[in-house]
Amino acid sequence: MKVKRIVSNIDTQNITAAKAFYQDVLGLRVLMDHGWIATYGTDEEMSVQISFASQGGSHTLTPDLSIEVDDIDTALERVKKAGFPIEYGPADEPWGVRRFYVRDPFGKLINILGHITTDGDEV
Repeated sequence: MKVKRIVSNIDTQNITAAKAFYQDVLGLRVLMDHGWIATYGTDEEMSVQISFASQGGSHTLTPDLSIEVDDIDTALERVKKAGFPIEYGPADEPWGVRRFYVRDPFGKLINILGHITTDGDEV
């Protein structure tokens, strides 16, 4: 047996509230919508991962979700423009990522990150 996919499920009675953050800000598209559940994503293949943490690193709260993006500065600009307050960062972390924390419409703490190289450019 092998794990093919891991899906995060966020409990809410307001399914449509996801659009403002996950589609409009992050650019994900609706992959499935049955009214009682809507799944956002991309067609891009991704690694299957699940993390367990006692903190979020740099003595921050443990985020509910970590979302890696290809352009952290554009993501930060979109989040700010949409009016979602930044709770941490942006910060260049010693383990090689630039990141910030924001809460989605459901109050979940989201770690948005991009990997950086030694010259400060994202990889």
